[in-house]
Amino acid sequence: MRKPYPTDLSDAEWSCLEPHLPVPKATGRPRIHSQREILNAVFYVLRSGCPWRLLPHDFPPSKTVFHYFRAWRIDGTWERMNRAIRERLRTRIGRNPEPSAGIVDSQSTKTTGVGGEERGYDGGKKIKGRKRHLLVDTEGFVLKARVHSAKLLDQEGIKPLLERAGEQFLRLKHLWLDSAYRGNGKGKSWVEKSLGWTVELVERPRKPAAEEVLKLWAKEWSKEGVMVDWEKLLPPRGFIALPRRWVVERTFAWLSHNRRMSKDYERLCATSEAFVYAAMTRLMVRRLARV
Repeated sequence: MRKPYPTDLSDAEWSCLEPHLPVPKATGRPRIHSQREILNAVFYVLRSGCPWRLLPHDFPPSKTVFHYFRAWRIDGTWERMNRAIRERLRTRIGRNPEPSAGIVDSQSTKTTGVGGEERGYDGGKKIKGRKRHLLVDTEGFVLKARVHSAKLLDQEGIKPLLERAGEQFLRLKHLWLDSAYRGNGKGKSWVEKSLGWTVELVERPRKPAAEEVLKLWAKEWSKEGVMVDWEKLLPPRGFIALPRRWVVERTFAWLSHNRRMSKDYERLCATSEAFVYAAMTRLMVRRLARV
């Protein structure tokens, strides 16, 4: 009996995940390692950030664990598990299983020197690597994830993210986006024309004018006997929790708690997407076991 790790599934968490795993085939060699041990090993890699080959020896062999992780990525098990647990959790907290509104945003992440597909330079964030593009519901749970090159602008990256969203999420009718999704035939307008959804752009408060101009205005008004505090005309300094935008930013913070996702270490974008679904499944199943 191996020693327990903090990332191990509890009995309640395993009972939530077990029905959504692929059923073992009736033919072939009998399975040596249980699916629970495989999941524990995947979550250990995700949380600790260690390479597959450096898995502790009391887990199943790293080749076996990676084989199952890859097979479940190819057949869509990670995405299906994420959806099933999300629907159960939304029902448990009194929400409709299918969301009617969502938020879209992206996060640029650095990549390593291992090579691979879809890598580029994000001039806005000054980061060379990839973007994680997420569609989340109003609770912050991931509906859809797409990883692509960081050089792809947000207004273009939303198209592969939502290309089949209308078929997968039948109740979804409204989106909140930031100002990066402006553009003729792109971003906001593309969603409204192609999907028929309503879109609301949530932008940061803008300055009425430059500080030097405001000081000049205040000086001229004071000559007429009107005292104006020009600093009160400026938007608040520091972090501002913008309506609905903070929800998806919190989701990125949840993902960043996993060291494997501190950077994009993967050769394939599909592997990065599978880790997003695995991380959210782990987070939601822990909540589901508590409520």
